[in-house]
Amino acid sequence: MEHTSITLILTLSLLIWSSPFIARIIRIPTPPIEIVMGSLFGYIGLIGHHDYFDMIAEIGFLYLMFLAGMEVDLKQILNSPRTLIQKSFLFIIILGFLALLSGWLFDLGSIVVISLPLISIGLLASLSRVYGKEQPWLRLAFIVGILGEIVSIATLTILDAASTIGFGWALAIKMAYLLAFVLVIFLLYRLLNLLFWWYPELKNELMPKFDTSDQDIRLAISLFFILISVMLVLKLELALGAFIAGVAISAFFHHEKKLEEKMSSLGFGFLVPLFFIHVGASFDLSALALQGIVTGALLITFLMILIRVLAAIVLKTIDGSINALLVAVSLSMPLTLLIAVATIGYETHLIDILSYYQLILASLFEILISMVAIKLLHGRYHREDKSLP
Repeated sequence: MEHTSITLILTLSLLIWSSPFIARIIRIPTPPIEIVMGSLFGYIGLIGHHDYFDMIAEIGFLYLMFLAGMEVDLKQILNSPRTLIQKSFLFIIILGFLALLSGWLFDLGSIVVISLPLISIGLLASLSRVYGKEQPWLRLAFIVGILGEIVSIATLTILDAASTIGFGWALAIKMAYLLAFVLVIFLLYRLLNLLFWWYPELKNELMPKFDTSDQDIRLAISLFFILISVMLVLKLELALGAFIAGVAISAFFHHEKKLEEKMSSLGFGFLVPLFFIHVGASFDLSALALQGIVTGALLITFLMILIRVLAAIVLKTIDGSINALLVAVSLSMPLTLLIAVATIGYETHLIDILSYYQLILASLFEILISMVAIKLLHGRYHREDKSLP
């Protein structure tokens, strides 16, 4: 056991350190490299199941959602034009309709159909770090993605509850908890907004400008774990709590520009890479030899990207065709939620091992294809922009 732990620690250390170098050589973003390397090293036996590794990877995922929340400018969203919000919801509705249509045309299972329209903005934090959060398509992707993530997390919560307690009053009570939690968070936001407006010095008390004890980091981490604890008590999706914690930090302490850099460095330098490596290690490469695994995963990947590209037609009038396409592709990586749905489906016997591996492999394909496509589209967008007089 001790030898295995030491081997795991040394391997993870090597992968965390070497992944950025390999990514620069191949010229693709780091997360796909970490996933592929995690899968390869897991296959040869240097990375395996370990309770501490599983726990830290879960924290890494939640921290990624926390960082995604910190990227959100809540005031910008609340002050967004009504047409933008309407088109964002229309995008989500079209996505759901196309998912149902795809399920009917290709005779897909219910879990796969539920997986197709999922949206997660976790990886948008990685894209924001690579391309800069001021990119128009990234700002639009965050607005659409936040609304889509709320719908997706609600769907995941219903699926998780229904698979354990079934449809009935118990499920209705759990959904009431979710709605009540969201309402309380909204009321707290309004209350704190008013409080800080009347007493702006409170912000400096909580996060002093001249701080020798890292009070800003302490407050952010405390809020992160407090909201996760609340979600544990309510038995709701932990990712939602982590995301809201990040949004709260961004909404009330946006004056602390260095805080985001500090939290981001901790996340992308340690916790988030461990999560991506863990995702790669969770897929057994020997399963690629099973008939239907690769073709099924490619079909799911193709459908997930296609329905987003088709739904993005409603976004063309906002920032142009290229930006709408970039939004569609950037929202085609619901990695964490897709894995969560696949795990729930398999553990509750709603899908077999073949479908489980198809969904896991599809989540990896989506990241690899989408990351490369974004790089190409972004390069083309900049070339066209520079060519304009």
